Amino acid sequence: MSQIRSAAVSGLFYPADPGALAGDIHQLLDAVPTDWHPAPKAIIAPHAGYAYSGPIAASVYSRLRPTARTITRVVLFGPSHRLSFPGLAVPSADLFETPLGRIPVDRQAIQRLLALPQVSTIDAAHAQEHSLEVHLPFLQCILGSFTLVPVIVGHAGDAEVANAIEEVWEGSETLVVISSDLSHYHDYATARSMDRSTAEAILRLDPSSLSTGQACGRTPIAGLLLLARRHGLEAELVDLRNSGDTAGSRDRVVGYGSFAFTLPGASRPSRTPDEAEIRRHGRHLLDLARQSIAAALQGRESPLATLPPPLDGPGACFVTLHRKGTLRGCIGSPVAWRSLGDDIVDNAVKAAFEDPRFPALTPAEWDDIDLSLSVLSPPVPMIFADEADLLAQLRPHVDGLVIEDGGRRALFLPSVWEQLPSPRDFLVQLKRKAGLSAGHWSREFKAKRFGAIEISATDPAKDNRKP
Repeated sequence: MSQIRSAAVSGLFYPADPGALAGDIHQLLDAVPTDWHPAPKAIIAPHAGYAYSGPIAASVYSRLRPTARTITRVVLFGPSHRLSFPGLAVPSADLFETPLGRIPVDRQAIQRLLALPQVSTIDAAHAQEHSLEVHLPFLQCILGSFTLVPVIVGHAGDAEVANAIEEVWEGSETLVVISSDLSHYHDYATARSMDRSTAEAILRLDPSSLSTGQACGRTPIAGLLLLARRHGLEAELVDLRNSGDTAGSRDRVVGYGSFAFTLPGASRPSRTPDEAEIRRHGRHLLDLARQSIAAALQGRESPLATLPPPLDGPGACFVTLHRKGTLRGCIGSPVAWRSLGDDIVDNAVKAAFEDPRFPALTPAEWDDIDLSLSVLSPPVPMIFADEADLLAQLRPHVDGLVIEDGGRRALFLPSVWEQLPSPRDFLVQLKRKAGLSAGHWSREFKAKRFGAIEISATDPAKDNRKP
């Protein structure tokens, strides 16, 4: 008879009712913007109650959606909160159960782990532990069916964890999930500062800079970071908040972070086309935008948006129209979610005819139109303690900026620094563009920066450096 590890924190950390649970998870996932991202090989996600850490977990779990059908096994490592023991613990159970159903344990992988001296079977370590369990409903909703390799980490060395993960690393069918919260029970400002330092260490793949006071899952994280270096993975910060940002007071907060680790060139084209190729084909890109607008003026279909490699991959651009030196339209995409050619064609037509600030372009104006493109690098989330910290990090004439708060969002290209050279003025006017007051600030305020390659008829490849 199969042994079952039953849910221990159902009804406490997440809803016990299957319908309510699935509904909550899908609501959290649907709240994440549908940007294009490479498929992660590994992720770090928090394990608190969904009211507190659910949005942060969802931000990285949403990245699994495009390639969910290819993932058939999940390797899940988390820290022990209830039992002290040496090494790493695997269960004897054949199935892990949640309100959404039962997940089969990969017993062959477990046997391979048990051949390592630091791994043993300790059912008591799994019985009441929440650090693995809270991830399972997310995985069930996204992946459907999969096998599980559940491991609780006790008193173990970083290398011992890394070697265990390596043993079950495998290929693209295997996802590695590391479960960890960040700082615990500090005031809001202290937690923000600590969690920012932790995130920076993770992004540097530097386990030596991490302590258990910074993350309860410090050792599982450290093991992954060692492997990330070994396999050449790249780390990306997806979300960084704390319980004071989600559902708790700010007196004593718990920090949460989500991170994605991807293989270089992992079965995807580059998110940003090569800069040298953009310079080389700048005239072609401008012609594509101009031909798209001319076709629309004449009632014809847009030209085919075919570009040579490597420009045929995903790309994000803004198309700007000026008439006699005055802005006449500007529309674009903040992130790469389709081919660069398709993005140019669509945004060129929208900048000419659908910018709500201007009437549709007329044939009589066409000969006076100057056209320019801004090809964007991927936006990078900024980590800051307050508005002064954000302002101090901004780089005039280099950074484009996206801000978001309370459902309002706005973007400035790096070229806007020419009119607003002061970081404070730049941010104030961007807030106003978003419909926020100049002095607005809140704990939910988010900012991402990006670079852009500016292409115009007079200067076909002016490069604003990437972040």
